[in-house]
Amino acid sequence: MATYVLLTKVTAAGVKTLQANPRRIKEVNKEIEALGARVIAQYATLGRYDFVNIVEAKDNESIARISVGLGARGTVQIETLTAIPVETFIRTIGRKTK
Repeated sequence: MATYVLLTKVTAAGVKTLQANPRRIKEVNKEIEALGARVIAQYATLGRYDFVNIVEAKDNESIARISVGLGARGTVQIETLTAIPVETFIRTIGRKTK
């Protein structure tokens, strides 16, 4: 499984949904899991983004399908980042090319 960071901004329509049903956040997490990914951590944040989610998914294609599907609803805008564990990153950049 690969790790991804989803930076989420809630749209005006999304704010209305959350005000009417704050538990909707947990329902979306279940939908993400039904699509084959797993929410590892989730934070509400103050500032440029409203939520930061750490998600595991099988591959880039899987997380792309999830991110685009959620964004297509019109309630959120998502920026998806691939997260590389630091030890893996160090090993990768430390390899010498021949």
